[in-house]
Amino acid sequence: MKELFRSNDPVRKSRALGLLEDEGIPAFPMDQHMSILEGSLGILPQRLMVADRDEFMARAILRDAGLDE
Repeated sequence: MKELFRSNDPVRKSRALGLLEDEGIPAFPMDQHMSILEGSLGILPQRLMVADRDEFMARAILRDAGLDE
């Protein structure tokens, strides 16, 4: 698994998941339940992961959409 990005922005994460899903690339949001530990403040960034073989295409898709860092 490769990390595409970390972000506190739920809109960015949702948009990235949608774009990758449309292209047939499975992406896995991680750390989404960490808000229980932080008290739902949104302090801890959430990660978006893809399989090693999909990293290159996923990064290209996010870059074309302006969602890369």
